[in-house]
Amino acid sequence: MKEKNYYLDIVINKEKLSDGEDIYVSQCPSLGVASQGSTVEESIEMIKEAVEIYLEEMPEAFEELDETRKNLPTFSIIEVKRNDKTSNIVG
Repeated sequence: MKEKNYYLDIVINKEKLSDGEDIYVSQCPSLGVASQGSTVEESIEMIKEAVEIYLEEMPEAFEELDETRKNLPTFSIIEVKRNDKTSNIVG
């Protein structure tokens, strides 16, 4: 079988653990796979490994990836302002 490369979108969010330590959570929305790392680079390595393991176990997901690439996700950034109405909500 001819080798084919797939390029997947991932999302990385910086979060804090209960002890205050930073952690980077990576998600692959196309497959519903998530992982984490203590740095952005480690998080990327870990999500790549998690996706590879997922695809080894679920090779039929490659068909979903072909369909996903036809309908690329849209990412954007929104601005939210804190004002007098919202400042009372946050403790």
